[in-house]
Amino acid sequence: MQRIRLRYAKRGPLRFTSHRDFARAFERALRRAGVPIAFSQGFTPHPKISYASAAPTGVGSEAEYLEIGLQAVVDPEQLRVALDAALSPGLDVLEAVRAGEGSLADRIDASHWRIELPGVEPAVAQDAVTAFLAAPEVLVERMTKQGRRSFDARAAVARCTVEEEPDLPSRTGGVPCAIIDLVVRQVTPAVRPDDVLSGLRVVAGLEPPVPPRVTRLAQGTLTAQGEIVDPLEADREGVGIGGH
Repeated sequence: MQRIRLRYAKRGPLRFTSHRDFARAFERALRRAGVPIAFSQGFTPHPKISYASAAPTGVGSEAEYLEIGLQAVVDPEQLRVALDAALSPGLDVLEAVRAGEGSLADRIDASHWRIELPGVEPAVAQDAVTAFLAAPEVLVERMTKQGRRSFDARAAVARCTVEEEPDLPSRTGGVPCAIIDLVVRQVTPAVRPDDVLSGLRVVAGLEPPVPPRVTRLAQGTLTAQGEIVDPLEADREGVGIGGH
């Protein structure tokens, strides 16, 4: 009857929610909010929910996307408000739009990330990034569903720069904090921010003294100018944006 696309965020401690845990929480929220979700056919019907490129566990995000199929027509903004209220603070539904033509997944081929490195001087991070970008190939290893694999983390990186934000809380007491601005193309196997950090360790020995804080800022289609087009842009019809 109707397809709705949602953008949601994972913030604060809820960034440690796994994709499976979020899926369970979202299905409970659908029931609590009384959403007329459609179900698949067959002996074991499943709610019609399609997720697009979920962020890794432990990573914050301002740009997660999913699509749901409904049995009845609803107002997207009212749906957003109801679902946002039914989820825990930190799992925040930011936008809901009526789905247009095409696949949501086909509109996502890159992600924009912010990596905060408390305890790392920006100049040190810059030297590592310069070495990483200058390398024709940076091989890293990661355990995948097919076992341990080695792949090139450099080829997927479209942009990698270092900035400094002295007003970050991590700078109180004079603690430095390098900020890496990263844009990664969607490839197979997927190159994640931790793979790029592994690459910085390989080429320059960069070892952050504490775990980095990673946030996905955006995902969508990467243009020739290096900008990322929001995957909901083609669907958007002036639906309001809000959150907790």
